[in-house]
Amino acid sequence: MPVTVLLVDDEPLVRAGLRAVLAAQPDIEVVGEAADGAAVIPLVRQLRPDVVAMDVRMPLLDGIEATRAVLRTVADPPKILVVTTFEDDEYVYEALRAGADGFLLKRARPAEIVHAVRLVAEGESLLFPASVRRLAARYGDGGRPARAALERARLTEREAEVLRLMARGLSNAEIAARLVVGTETVKSHVSGVLAKLGARDRTQAVIAAYESGFVAPG
Repeated sequence: MPVTVLLVDDEPLVRAGLRAVLAAQPDIEVVGEAADGAAVIPLVRQLRPDVVAMDVRMPLLDGIEATRAVLRTVADPPKILVVTTFEDDEYVYEALRAGADGFLLKRARPAEIVHAVRLVAEGESLLFPASVRRLAARYGDGGRPARAALERARLTEREAEVLRLMARGLSNAEIAARLVVGTETVKSHVSGVLAKLGARDRTQAVIAAYESGFVAPG
């Protein structure tokens, strides 16, 4: 079955460009488009896309609030890939905190766009470690609640190690190679980390790691 994608951007040229790139792939199908975040929920419910590629800045409802709305109201929600012009935008960080699975730059090459959609559809978060570190250093609150939540999680030594490697942007296969264990073992540790942190996915776990000070953003 192809990966189905909903495009949400207030710029028609951006939507047309993304559609052209994605529709050229035999394993990806663009099932719909919207010009604002306000239209996302009814379209998601109607089309049931696997991935929503969503602009972070839109006039009526931005990508942050649209992400929150989808995750709050839609059962079995799609993966959300934020599309942005500037990687150091505070809106990007807020979208990630809200539950987006990763972000993609509008200037990305076609191969990078395709890879990003496939990656988030498979359940892997799309992180750019250096960019996320900068965002966390600039916009993360580093507050006591985040530190307390991580302490309550009581991660094992191996889970803590896996979280540090996740924060560096390593995939399950890369973590497995680094720790000299099987990929299934890593998946089990990642699942444990997410469950203990109450995180929806890897992105949320990494944000928690930075905001708590468990991993230094600098």
